[in-house]
Amino acid sequence: MSLDINRKIIQKNAYRITKKRNKTAIRIRVPGGHLETKYFPIIAQIADQFGNGSVHITTRQGFEIPDIDYKYIPEINKLLSTLIVGLECSIGVSINNPEEGYPAAGTRNISACIGNRVCPFANFDTTSLALRMEKEVYPNNFHIKIAITGCPNDCIKAHLQDFGIIGMTEPQYIYDKCIGCEACINACKKFVTGALTLHNHKVKKDHRRCIGCGECILKCPTSAWIRSNKTFFRLIILGRTGKKNPRLAATFLNWATEEVVIQVIKNIYALIDKEIDKSLPKEHLGYIIDRVGFNLFKNSVLQNICLNEEIKIAQNLFFIGYQYEKDIFMEV
Repeated sequence: MSLDINRKIIQKNAYRITKKRNKTAIRIRVPGGHLETKYFPIIAQIADQFGNGSVHITTRQGFEIPDIDYKYIPEINKLLSTLIVGLECSIGVSINNPEEGYPAAGTRNISACIGNRVCPFANFDTTSLALRMEKEVYPNNFHIKIAITGCPNDCIKAHLQDFGIIGMTEPQYIYDKCIGCEACINACKKFVTGALTLHNHKVKKDHRRCIGCGECILKCPTSAWIRSNKTFFRLIILGRTGKKNPRLAATFLNWATEEVVIQVIKNIYALIDKEIDKSLPKEHLGYIIDRVGFNLFKNSVLQNICLNEEIKIAQNLFFIGYQYEKDIFMEV
């Protein structure tokens, strides 16, 4: 990297430092992973004219164009303005001058499964929520990863993110339509949690075990189960990959509404701003909460939020992960 390049400015502008001297790569945001084909020619033009003619699709559903000379950044930012206006400003993201490129790169591209626009298992429109979430949290310099998935199948791997948002439905049982065939019971037992049992030829649900997936709805031949009019969400938090201490996210909220999830995440950003260790180049959210404690976290992020009556809140967080020095299964 050239000595006259300000690394912090470049990275904030969504260009990354690469292994090739004097070469960078631009990361293009695609909120929710949904992109109209009219933007493809712009991406291709940048890659062909300023890169090496290739584009990498990132794990976060964005595009990364490598092998760019730093001197071309102003020209590329002008080309990117069409994407920034179309994908960011059009949904209400505040960006003062799109021709200067992306104003921040801390909060990573919000990823989402394809949702109920296509998938029969999905309980809601994941793309719409991703766009709303983008408006609420971007631009921001905090290193945060958010993923949205339409059902507990979790195709987007929300359990590996700082925030995972899982769509839930509360299956509605129409007693008179049920013929006692046990199709829903067998499906729940085989594929889910076994929340359904048969009593006097009718189905009984254990609400503690129901995870709101909707499998019973899909399997019922008489439509005795239908999706609720109201969509709920499970908010799982503080999952992470990385070298230090990988772990799966843990459930913080169950049966929360969209408004509650949005407000909690916004409050978490405020908590990060207050508690982050500013002596470090960056500190990931999970390590901040590990340091300040769950009770402080919980009290801060639920402050001034009108919680829906159905919501369940974790009393503690239980993580499944590992630390390398504690791996007892390795041979000496």
